[in-house]
Amino acid sequence: MRKQFLAALATAISLNAGAGVDINQASAADLDGVKGIGPGTSSRILEARQQGRFAGWSDLIARVKGIGPASAVRLSAEGLTVDGAAYAGKGAPPAAKP
Repeated sequence: MRKQFLAALATAISLNAGAGVDINQASAADLDGVKGIGPGTSSRILEARQQGRFAGWSDLIARVKGIGPASAVRLSAEGLTVDGAAYAGKGAPPAAKP
């Protein structure tokens, strides 16, 4: 029951991505407002973004030290997106079926 609730909650959050923070457009303050991102991580994100936009979650994970699949799941659940997309990699909750 708990897993079903958490999956439903994660799905609801991912469907509400419009209210989230897109990593390719966010300021340092926007990033710091995401639970799980502090000043150090936000500065690493902004430094990596100077080299170009993040193409997707795998690009973010590859380019920003300290962000791996487990933290991507948590950050996505907190509303962080990459080009409007929630994290759908290993460890992410299954997508809701239409």
